[in-house]
Amino acid sequence: MKTDNQLQQDVMNELKGEPSVNAAYIGVEARDGVVTLSGHVDTFTEKWNAERAAKRVVGVKVLALELEVRVSGATKQSDTDIAKAIRNALVWSSYHFPETIHAEVDEGFVTLTGEVEWQYLREAAENSVRYLKGVTNVSNLITISPKVTSNSIKSDIEAALKRRAHNDAQRIGVDISGDEVTLRGEVHSWSERNLAVNAAWGVPGVRSVVDKLFISY
Repeated sequence: MKTDNQLQQDVMNELKGEPSVNAAYIGVEARDGVVTLSGHVDTFTEKWNAERAAKRVVGVKVLALELEVRVSGATKQSDTDIAKAIRNALVWSSYHFPETIHAEVDEGFVTLTGEVEWQYLREAAENSVRYLKGVTNVSNLITISPKVTSNSIKSDIEAALKRRAHNDAQRIGVDISGDEVTLRGEVHSWSERNLAVNAAWGVPGVRSVVDKLFISY
């Protein structure tokens, strides 16, 4: 098991090795598997990539983000400019987003609302605006309202888990309450945890996934 100092150093090295992140202004603290990233970055995308890089490190159980996005110079945009860019990004996307998706911008903070039929559309809408110039944060409040529901939703999820995370499928429990799915149990990495959560979101009829999985290294 890694010491706090080893985990801190591993996360710092992972950030330094990530080309999309300037690690010079990011501080790292580690204590009992809880890692905190502090400091500032230039874009929301850089903050997001820093989060992904830290989660790749074995031993990170909980990640706290205290990174501030400081937009300045050529990347600074008015809320009106950001709103226009969001509209264009959604209209010209190959995903054909429904007109039910709406966006509000407040000092670079983007809030997405509306309804879609699938989780991948919800994620795609967020991805479409995350990289836009001037965006400092994204709150995705888009809800899922599928046309198709499934009476065998639990078996569908369990089958998907076996296909995608076969090593951990037997240790993952699936509880169904209406259209909400709760995942419980043990996985061995962030990637396996993400596989299980994505498998649940990929089943028609799921509107909410509660992730109660824990990582055991």
